[in-house]
Amino acid sequence: MTTEKITDYQGETPIEEKGLYLCMVSVHGLIRGKEPELGRDPDTGGQVGYVLDLVHALAKNKHVEKVDLLTRKVESPAISADYAADEEILTSNSRIVRLRCGPRRYIRKEALWPYLDEFVDRTLQHFKAQERLPDILHTHYADAGYVGLQLSSMLNIPLIHTGHSLGRVKRQYLLEGGMTAAQIERRFRISRRIEVEEQILDQADMVITSTRQEADQQYGLYERTRPNRIRVIPPGMDLSRFHPPERDWHPPEAVRNEVDRFLTKPNKPMILTIARADRRKNLEGLVEAYGKHPELQRRANLVVVAGNRDEIATLEDSAAQIVTNMLLLIDKYELNGKVSMPKHHQPDDVPELFRLAQKRRGVFVNSAITEAFGLTLLEAAASGVPLVAPNDGGPVDIIRHCRNGFLVDTLDHDALADALLAVITAGPKWRQWARNGIAGVRNHYAWDSHVEKYIKEARQVIRSSRKSTRRRIELLHKPPLIHANRILALDIDNVLVGDAKGLKQLLGWIELHQKKTIFAVATGRSLHDTQNVLRQHNVPLPEVIISSVGSEIHYGPKILPDLGWATHIQYSWRREATVQTLKQVPGLTLQPIANQREFKISYNVSPESMPSIEEISNVLNSHGLRANLIYSHSEFLDVLPIRASKGRAIRYLSYKWGVPLEKILVAGDSGNDEEMLEGRTLGVVVGNYSPELERLRGHHQIYFAKAEYALGVLEGIEHYRFCDPKNCTDAEQQLQS
Repeated sequence: MTTEKITDYQGETPIEEKGLYLCMVSVHGLIRGKEPELGRDPDTGGQVGYVLDLVHALAKNKHVEKVDLLTRKVESPAISADYAADEEILTSNSRIVRLRCGPRRYIRKEALWPYLDEFVDRTLQHFKAQERLPDILHTHYADAGYVGLQLSSMLNIPLIHTGHSLGRVKRQYLLEGGMTAAQIERRFRISRRIEVEEQILDQADMVITSTRQEADQQYGLYERTRPNRIRVIPPGMDLSRFHPPERDWHPPEAVRNEVDRFLTKPNKPMILTIARADRRKNLEGLVEAYGKHPELQRRANLVVVAGNRDEIATLEDSAAQIVTNMLLLIDKYELNGKVSMPKHHQPDDVPELFRLAQKRRGVFVNSAITEAFGLTLLEAAASGVPLVAPNDGGPVDIIRHCRNGFLVDTLDHDALADALLAVITAGPKWRQWARNGIAGVRNHYAWDSHVEKYIKEARQVIRSSRKSTRRRIELLHKPPLIHANRILALDIDNVLVGDAKGLKQLLGWIELHQKKTIFAVATGRSLHDTQNVLRQHNVPLPEVIISSVGSEIHYGPKILPDLGWATHIQYSWRREATVQTLKQVPGLTLQPIANQREFKISYNVSPESMPSIEEISNVLNSHGLRANLIYSHSEFLDVLPIRASKGRAIRYLSYKWGVPLEKILVAGDSGNDEEMLEGRTLGVVVGNYSPELERLRGHHQIYFAKAEYALGVLEGIEHYRFCDPKNCTDAEQQLQS
């Protein structure tokens, strides 16, 4: 393997890297390395095959040390136990890692969106346990892209994305197919998907497309596309599986029997299609075109491989309807004995089906309405089978490179049937097309060629990212949160700030311990106010900002919002209804709009006229509203979602980043710090605390410092010996000097 010098995450000494560590993320579908069930359902199709092939091809490259494929763990008696295994070894340096996300059962990709933040958290825990972070995150489809956006920003890992299909394109053809915008939104949550795709296109370091048409026309529908970051790298082909039949080749008996049992004259040329029973694949249109063309029926059989089924009733509704419609067309045009619709096939049968079509001098047809790429076209071409394909998207590039068939308007039944007839009656031209396809795939679509381009582009992305990361680290001297084993979380007002001398000493301690201790603030202030007050007191930007009384969490120099926290706390939150209900409560006055946030309603209070917190809570409960009420300094009331508070935000960080609560020191001075101080964290109450915290005295792991402000924090640090043991003495001596 090759080696190169890079800089480690602290921006200090160079370290040796033996090869690239690449991490693929493909969340949905059922993914396994052994006998993948491609075509089992709409979510387990070409994307799964492409990602598995890419992992295998990359793992063989001399520049690659390790490839992980992260996907969703699924546990259900309805599917193979393979999908519940935490890890599946693919090769000596590649594996599938399955992480829990949402329900244990298998669900379609559109239902996964509410659970993707859990996948982010599980991935962080997985990375925390690794010796090394990936050099590249490569996400597949919008759901994985959502995960990748957060991981990339949090960990400073470059992001590569492959869309596979796009929401704007899907919405367009669904509207053209007769669905209303409301129906599309209900079933596919398409607006959220499109917004995420816009963010991906704006923030990803590189976007890979299969064709120039996809790059220009499909991604051109998006407002935030950055053309300079798009790279056209066509998928590769596994030529060890897809190749023409040898002279003495005979089809496996199971394959031949499954195809031929429906045919009266099985040795006629075969018109083969392999596709999911999906409206976009236009399989009904193909049967219609064949049924309307007597000469085509006389010359050739039609073989439609549309997934696996025992009974039509066991299929999803949309697939069942398409299969039923094809059978009705077979009956309408009296095609019995001329059309074969095999009910079962295994992944290893697919290359044999192409070889059978080649042996019978047939043609492969992709009858889709539109096709972003068309991997089956390459499989057919590599097997020596000429093509008929839609005059759109990927097939345009494939036919141009391979020169082995016709492009047609697949919605024009006459044109489709005429093109199929022209191929099977082409005589010597058929053999030329077969040779052209084999050569074209080898020259333009071999995996070696794909990986060579991929590695070249990926290394450029890594170099660019490391340059910018070094510059940031040189300025900030802060490690990624994932490498921390301690968190120091401080309230700002009257704790971090309030005593300039104490603040200077505390910042010195933070700088000494920055490699393993993350500096965080937890405040009632808004994010904007927090940034301003820190700037005014020359406090470096913390790695974590918990603001608005724990209702918001942001990270690092990019001020990246933790979307998982926002999703978590929005449970049962009805902001407007809460505001309206509290209007009837005396003694509460809404603070200025600048102090209000999506997940925080802030009031000034008159203690003399305000009811007790318990009474206010009862008022909300009587209206079916749930909220967390934070009363502080006998002056302020903050109303938050029931799951939000500083303390719960701290516990969320502990879970998400794998830092035990016993390794988190928190310091506060008032009532809105109370929940943060309680529990298994190391609590410090500074000497200038508000009376409402007096009741915590004597609680386990809550230390009441004699010193005030930042000096009280330092006293608490010394009390708990909150530092790396080897550095504690040096740090204390330096502070005392």
